[in-house]
Amino acid sequence: MNTTTRRTIGRYDALLLASLLWFLAKLLRYAFPPLLETLGAEYDVSTAALGSAFTAFMLVYAAVQFPSGVLADRIGPVRVLVAGALIAAVGAFAVVVSGPFLALVGAMIFLGLGTGAHKTVAIGLLTRVYPARSGRALGVHDTFGTFGGVLAPAIVAMLLASSVGDWRALFLVGGGVAVLLAGATAVRVPRHLHGADSAAGDPSDDHPSDGTSTEPADGTAHGPGLAAYAAPFRDPGVAGFVALTLCFSFAYSGVVAFLPLYLARVAGASTTTASLLYGLLFAVSVVQLGTGELSDRVGRLSVILATIGLATVALVALVLVPDVGPEIAGVPMGTAVVVAAFGIGSHGFRPVRAAHLESILPEALAGGGLGAVRTALMGAAAVSPAVVGIVADSASFRAAFALLLVALAAALVLAASLWRSDR
Repeated sequence: MNTTTRRTIGRYDALLLASLLWFLAKLLRYAFPPLLETLGAEYDVSTAALGSAFTAFMLVYAAVQFPSGVLADRIGPVRVLVAGALIAAVGAFAVVVSGPFLALVGAMIFLGLGTGAHKTVAIGLLTRVYPARSGRALGVHDTFGTFGGVLAPAIVAMLLASSVGDWRALFLVGGGVAVLLAGATAVRVPRHLHGADSAAGDPSDDHPSDGTSTEPADGTAHGPGLAAYAAPFRDPGVAGFVALTLCFSFAYSGVVAFLPLYLARVAGASTTTASLLYGLLFAVSVVQLGTGELSDRVGRLSVILATIGLATVALVALVLVPDVGPEIAGVPMGTAVVVAAFGIGSHGFRPVRAAHLESILPEALAGGGLGAVRTALMGAAAVSPAVVGIVADSASFRAAFALLLVALAAALVLAASLWRSDR
């Protein structure tokens, strides 16, 4: 390996490791929706029970967001990322050995605890390590994570179709990889926060160059008081945008949790077709590499309004006509277009959401403030699968998705209101 290659790896290893951890977290999370039909049959439980299990996973995931951000403000992001990865590994291993359904739910909760510690902390870490390229770094990070969602249904479908494979193998391998990534993060990333690139002969404008640490010292740092984190949310613009994200998260999470099962039961799609369409939902996430840059040119709220509008129109079509168009390789093309449009709108919105939140929160409260918002929005996302499962059992899947459409339409109304007030 030549000197240039070593310097490149040394400069971007923090981005690569954070992105790989996020990829793994999303891979393990989105392995569950395409498994719901299998889990229902294997454990003989209802759709409501399955939705409640996924909600339990997401509630714990949501609850960790704020404390992980506060901890990162006080003891440093690397320790939080490493601890989260190790806890996620324990949860993944527990899924493998779980026996009754309640044991599986317990393992899912532990997995949610570990993976929930990543995103809020990683955003703060990457913006500190790559201040001149933070938008690009966050776009790469989010794209890695989204492709975890692309691969999850494909891997699940392959394991379910294999006569020698078992779906638990995904979690066994995932737990082992989480341990390896935790070790690599603990070894490689702290030097970026301590200006160690200069010691390696590679000063970079992306890192502190004076050799001083920007990470709090062991147990000695004191962040803002908890009451300070509530102050920004008294601003109508901040409160309105948080409400928008809550509505969007409720709708998006419900669609993501049950799309394969919805397509199978309402649109009559086979398990393979439903998995392919579910993967398509994430494959179009590459759009988020461009929406962040576009928002810098035309304004964040303009892009937010356009992306949520597209997602809303697509969900209308998915509720009214879930199975349309000529088929190619067994996949209805009209449905594929609708799923892709929903994915483009949803994924296009997410990085712009993060950038807008960072811009409206005080810098001193960035970690905990973003964590508080993510706790709220992930809480809304966590409740959604249980609500969808209950409505699907008591009424129909179409009615459940219509409820999600109402939430997304509310987000669109709020986006339009914020956009108008910003003119």
